[in-house]
Amino acid sequence: MKEMKLSFDPYNLIIAGVGGQGNVLASRVVGNMLSRKGFTVTIGETFGGSQRGGSVMSHLRVSSESSFSPQIPKGRAHLVLGLEPAETIRVLAAYGNPDVLALCNLRPIHPVQVISGELDYPDLEDAKGWVKELSRKAWFLNATDTALEMGLPILGNIIMIGAMAALGELPLEREDFERAVSLTMPTDRISINLEAFDRGREMVEAA
Repeated sequence: MKEMKLSFDPYNLIIAGVGGQGNVLASRVVGNMLSRKGFTVTIGETFGGSQRGGSVMSHLRVSSESSFSPQIPKGRAHLVLGLEPAETIRVLAAYGNPDVLALCNLRPIHPVQVISGELDYPDLEDAKGWVKELSRKAWFLNATDTALEMGLPILGNIIMIGAMAALGELPLEREDFERAVSLTMPTDRISINLEAFDRGREMVEAA
């Protein structure tokens, strides 16, 4: 049973990051949560590089009516969840619009070209300014730092899902998350994932 109507139908969500951040897992968990509420969720993914560190972008189109093409049209995203600052900017530049919302994890991951000195990575304050310019409203979270405090850096993606749930843009409830992770993770990992989800919610609510 649907617990709320979508503010847009389809609702266009993009989860953007780089390889190794758990982007694909995040899209599967969110899709499962929404499907269980009776929504139709179409997921499309693009990979900028097969190796760890390459760009990964998941398009989720959520509808109470019907299925849609998995590719969100340029300039038509409603929410961008960025697991990495530069990737957040890149996706907002292509898929954003004056009303798009942005959630951005502040921990950068430098590509090989930056590490080798071939390219420069934007200053973090500049990156935050660009995200703000490219969105109607933006939230910036230290999700990776919080995950490191918890002892599992990969939990950054789960913290960001919890943060997205706190926005209220989509019906992402804690009990739905618990059911979703119980299908994909070992029993002994469920508790810490629930804690990560809660930490993300708290970070946005505190802001």
